[in-house]
Amino acid sequence: MVDGPMPLSKQQLVQLIRSLILVEQSQEQRNLTSDLKYLQEDLQLKKANVYRSIPYSRLGSNRDAHCYRKAYPHLLAFKVSCEEWSQVLLRDKAWESALEHALMAWRSTSELPHWDTATHNALREQCYCVLATQCSAALQHYRPRAGKGQDLLRRLKLAQVHSQAMAPCIQELQRILQDLHASSVDAT
Repeated sequence: MVDGPMPLSKQQLVQLIRSLILVEQSQEQRNLTSDLKYLQEDLQLKKANVYRSIPYSRLGSNRDAHCYRKAYPHLLAFKVSCEEWSQVLLRDKAWESALEHALMAWRSTSELPHWDTATHNALREQCYCVLATQCSAALQHYRPRAGKGQDLLRRLKLAQVHSQAMAPCIQELQRILQDLHASSVDAT
């Protein structure tokens, strides 16, 4: 019989670290979640770490499986950051900040490397899905002014070039803008 605590499995350790990060992030000042500059810097740092981890001195492709394995921990950190900040912004009901963060993170995600093996690009698609879900959740509560809504629609359509995961968000915003237009016509 073993005396003392049992060691944590790798999965338990990852879950513990994620939980601690979420607790720490949620205890930070509320204005931090609205300070998108900090969130952008965090994602840019994680993206830079991805590129720093790729060996460029090889004779072969720097987007092959070997390079992917080197970059994978940093890609995972990028994805986790997208997920966790999404959760924090949505939990704080910072709808406009959540939309801005999703679009900003979408652009950073599009700048991640494209790997030679299609399955290695799945992590990028997972980021897109997380960010599209964040957009959808924020749009269920956020009602932009007409001008702001049109600008947001333009930006969402630009984001859709990288992944079709944004399509439901575009449809939702178009419905919101139609309702806004119909209510303004009814008011006159």
